[in-house]
Amino acid sequence: MWDFIAALGLVFAIEGILFAAVPNLAKDALRSAAETPVDRMRLIGIGSAVLGVLLVWLVRGGV
Repeated sequence: MWDFIAALGLVFAIEGILFAAVPNLAKDALRSAAETPVDRMRLIGIGSAVLGVLLVWLVRGGV
């Protein structure tokens, strides 16, 4: 559970740095995401989730 909270904190930190460092790029990315079709967004989300789980599994000694 603590690992999950630490990971969530890291996500917030990275997003905060992105919005603070390059706000115009962040706005463009959000606008692009809003215009992306739902099916493509769902596929990107599933792919990102699978990649994230695999990455954590590898780092934690899965192989």
